[in-house]
Amino acid sequence: MQGLLKLTRLVDGLTTFIGRGLIWLILASVLISAGNAIVRKIFDMGSNALLEIQWYLYAMVFMLGSGFAFLKNAHVRIDFISNHFSARTRNLIDIFGIILFLFPLCYMIITLSWPTFHNAWVSGEMSQNAGGLIRWPVYLLIPVGFFVLFLQGLSELIKRAAFITGSGPDSISHVESPEHDTINLEINEHAAHVDEEIR
Repeated sequence: MQGLLKLTRLVDGLTTFIGRGLIWLILASVLISAGNAIVRKIFDMGSNALLEIQWYLYAMVFMLGSGFAFLKNAHVRIDFISNHFSARTRNLIDIFGIILFLFPLCYMIITLSWPTFHNAWVSGEMSQNAGGLIRWPVYLLIPVGFFVLFLQGLSELIKRAAFITGSGPDSISHVESPEHDTINLEINEHAAHVDEEIR
C-alpha cells in the first residue's frame, strides 16, 4: 500500500501542476475577451480567431480541470445525505462510484472521442468561420481531459482504500487543508486583478 500511496503523490502533483496552470488560462481568456470587445466597440473590428481562442481556453479549463476538482473534493456531492454517513461508509461509496461509474465513463469517452481527434488531425479540419482556428487541438482536449480524470480517479481510489485498511487518512473529510486555502486565495487574487484590469 505504501508503494501505491507514492503513486498517488505523483498523480496528485501532476494534477495540482495542471490545476494551477489553468488559473493563468482563465486570466488569459478574460483579457482576450475584454480586448476583443474593446477593439470591436472602438474600431468596429472583430476577429473570429480571437473569439474562438476564448472558447478553446475555456474548454481547456473545464476539460483539464476536472481531475483537479476531484483532487480538491470540489465536485458535486449531496452533502446533506453524505454528512449522515460515517467516514468509512463515505469512502466505500466513493470506491464503488469510482470503479462502477467513473472508470467506465472515462474509458468510453476516451475511446469514442479519439477517432474524432484523429480524423481532424489527418484532414487538417479548420473552423468554418472566416479566419477561424484549426480544430484538432480542441478535439484532443476531450481524451486528454478524461485521461487526467482517470489518473486522478485511480489516485483517489488508492487513497480511499488506504483509509479503509487503516493505512492512510480520510482524504474526503470536510476539514480544509492549508494547501486548499492557499489555492482558493490565489484564485481570488487573480480574479480581483482581472477585475481591476477590466475597470
